[in-house]
Order: sequence, then C-alpha cells, then structure tokens
Amino acid sequence: MRIAVVTGICYYPIIRIDTNQGVYGLGEVRDGGHPESALRLKHFLLGQNPCNVDMIFNALRLYGGDGREGGGVSGIEIALWDLVGKIYGVPCHQFFGGKYRDSVRIYGDTPAPAELTPEAYAKAVRARADMGLTFIKFDLPPKLFETTEGALIGAATKHEYDLGRSTRAPGSGRGAKISEKGIETAVEIVRAVRAEVGSEISLCVDHFGEGYVTADEAIRIGKALEPFNLAWIEDPVIWHDIKGHKKVADALLTPVAGGEDLYLVDGFREAIETQAFDILHPDLLTSGGMLETKRIADYGARYGLATALHSCCSPIGFMANVHCGAAINSLLAVEHHGLDVPFWEELVTGLDPKYLDEGYVKVPDLPGLGIELNLEAVKANLREPDALFLPTEEWNKRKAGFERVEPPRYQTQLIRGRR
Repeated sequence: MRIAVVTGICYYPIIRIDTNQGVYGLGEVRDGGHPESALRLKHFLLGQNPCNVDMIFNALRLYGGDGREGGGVSGIEIALWDLVGKIYGVPCHQFFGGKYRDSVRIYGDTPAPAELTPEAYAKAVRARADMGLTFIKFDLPPKLFETTEGALIGAATKHEYDLGRSTRAPGSGRGAKISEKGIETAVEIVRAVRAEVGSEISLCVDHFGEGYVTADEAIRIGKALEPFNLAWIEDPVIWHDIKGHKKVADALLTPVAGGEDLYLVDGFREAIETQAFDILHPDLLTSGGMLETKRIADYGARYGLATALHSCCSPIGFMANVHCGAAINSLLAVEHHGLDVPFWEELVTGLDPKYLDEGYVKVPDLPGLGIELNLEAVKANLREPDALFLPTEEWNKRKAGFERVEPPRYQTQLIRGRR
C-alpha cells in the first residue's frame, strides 16, 4: 500500500494497493483525512488474497469510525474492489448486483460566494446551471448570520465578528438565537436563487446547522424556506444529533438529508429506523466503502427512504460513487464537489472530456473503477513535492493495540472446537 496526497478542495489522499502479480487497485481516504488512517491497517492486507474483499473488510471495520476516522477502511475497500474488477475484467458495479441505470444524476456543490448577497448567490448558482446541471446545492453557512447586522440576538455583532470575536469564540456558539432579520436574510438569498434558475432546477441547501443552530432554530429557518420547494435541507443540526434531526424532519414539509459523517450500517440504524432523515446522505469514503454504502441505502429503502451520495473527493472517489450509485435502486443523485478545481479532470485518464452530460455521468463498463491515474498531473499537484507513492515498509508490522485477523479456515476450526 502506498499513498499520494493531492491538494484539491482540501486534499485527497489517494491509495494504491499492489499485488505480487502486477495488478493494483486505487482508492481514496476521505477529503482532509489523514493517510495514516489507511496505512495503519496495511499489516492486515499482507499475504491476503485481495479477492476476499468482504472477509478483509470485516477484519478492518473494527478500526474505523465516524467522520474522517472511517476514511482508511473505506478507501481500502474501494481499492480492493477496483483491483478485483481488473482481475476479472468487470466494472465495480457488477459486484453489487449490477446497475439500475446507465447514467447517474449529479448534483453540483456551490460554495458560498465571497459576498454573501442574494445577487452573488444567484450568479454563482446560475454558473452551475450553465454547466448543464439540473440539481444544485448551495451553502448557507454560519458566516452568513455572523456577518449580517442584526441576524443574531445575544451573540457577537458584525463589528465583533470583524475583530475576530465571532460566535465561534469560547462561551458562545450553539444556542445563539437567529433573529427575524437572520431568517429573512436566508429567505432573500433562496428567493433570488430560485427566481434566477426557475422551477425546473432542483435546489438544496447546506451548512447553516454546523453545530450551533438548535433544532428549533432549524425548524424556523426551514419553515421560512418551504415556499421555494427545496429538494432537501442538509444537516440542519450537528451531525450526531439524531433526535434533533428527527425533530426537524417531523416539523418540515421540506425533506431533511443527513449522514455524511456516519460509519457503517450500524451508524445509520437509529436514523433509518426512526426516520430521522428523509434522505440518507452517506459519504462512502466514511460510511465503509461501496458495498457497505449500498447496504445502507437498501436498508433505508425498506423504510421508504431515498439516498443521495455526499462526495468531496478526487475522480477516484467520485467514480466509486458513480459505480455505487448505479447499483442503488433508491438513488436521487451523486454530489460533484470538484467543479472549481481546475486540474480535477486531469488527475485521471479514461474520463471522457464531456463526462458531465446535461447533469448526468455515464456509468463506466470498463474493469474496476474504469479510470487510471495520470501520474504527471498527480505529481504536479502533490501536497508534498516528490511524495508520489513512496515506500511504506514501516507500516508492515502492526502497531500497538491491533490484533491480526486469522485466516477464515483457522477461525472455523476454533468454532468447531468450541462446539
């Protein structure tokens, strides 16, 4: 296992797993995650048959967790499926039961503009629509309320924000009250965006929850935005507050999406069974990789829940999302978070220059993920110069606290012995 960390929206740790027969697979640790979350698991892989993906995954899954802590396990899982696909000459989606669709719908992430005005937001979202996207997400971040005079009650003023004393300062934060002016500010932005792109574009919003908006405040904002027919409101409260999400979801007509930081089916179980989310929103670079994400989506579908895939990654992780999304019956759309990275498409070969066609991406039928790295482009955009898939022998031995999984045959003998 070797790593190349590419700078993108934040940075993308790309995994390469080689075999002793010249076949390799590509994966990716979640954006901003540490490469060591994958490297510390390397000793589990040595000497194993990479085609036993589920057996290896079940040994690794114990050493992952929510958020970026799931990145190592998930990235390795993707690399193994890519490797197996190359061995058997079939695309990854075939291992998950085949595809429900030939093309996957994309929703484009749109960061908040530098000037947080309705006009600037309308212009930014219009640019996404001009790319051919028919599903667009844009951010309503805490900064919007922090920098708008009168948007918060009993919290830092705009002057205090300019001095660095914002609601993120100690002693402030969650519980700060959003005023009617704050709600109207959000309404004006969403109204301007909807007027700009019309009713045929699906719109959703993100980020205003980010940890200090309470469920009641999220409900107030959500109700004010209901006239604009949003596809969803994403993470309206802090990500691990499942009961808070349910409270918001039950109160609103607009769907609530959540789950990008949850790990494994077990991490989604409460949210699914209580229907705290209207739309499941796993990030497969955290949730456990491609097969586990399909399991999450299929379990949610039993409760009538649709799935959208959160995706902030290089083309490696993106195509993993496309393959996984193709195999999910209840899929709404897959996120594209690399639209503003000028070299994003150059990082790989095998990606059609017109891969984004009227808001859809064709599902590859090539082996594995269907793409390969363009090493020249990767090398030109490394986070650390010349750190391109350097040797990692120091990770061949297990670190303290890890127990190497025994081969399946030995485990079976132990079970029989107990009987």
